[in-house]
Amino acid sequence: MAATILIAASVFFFPAAMALAASMDVVTMTIPNRVCAALAIGYFVLAVAVGLPAHTILVNVSCGVAVLALMFAMFALGWIGGGDAKLAAAIALWLGWGVLLDYSLSAAIYGGALTIVILLGRRQALPLWLSRHAWIARLHDSKTGVPYGVALAAAGMMFYPHTEIWRAAAGL
Repeated sequence: MAATILIAASVFFFPAAMALAASMDVVTMTIPNRVCAALAIGYFVLAVAVGLPAHTILVNVSCGVAVLALMFAMFALGWIGGGDAKLAAAIALWLGWGVLLDYSLSAAIYGGALTIVILLGRRQALPLWLSRHAWIARLHDSKTGVPYGVALAAAGMMFYPHTEIWRAAAGL
């Protein structure tokens, strides 16, 4: 019974957090700190619960810390938002070094596609019935950035089944 709960938690926690982060970014243009903190804490709880070796956990921590440092440099340059930086680091903690390059490339491609779609959408007049929704009007506003958390979360979901925590939970 406990093993089934661990597998369910491992399968559902990360995707649920990705969906929450992406939707919050679209609707509010922010990714709450509590979502990133829950991802980090959830990783440690589930990693220990599924029996990941301490070495694997520490290697993933190094990945998360490295990504956090790089993302905060990008944040300091004004290239990304602070929530995106923290989300990318929390995702890197879960994914680890083994898929980080593929994850990063996928996130960049998804982010580029999302940016193009939003920029093209902003060239069109927003119908009145859509402009009544504050979050849609905000997305349409050319002074607003792009909810890049959507791309980060989508890429994270793509590579989550290739992680050590996934394999450990599934008994692989």
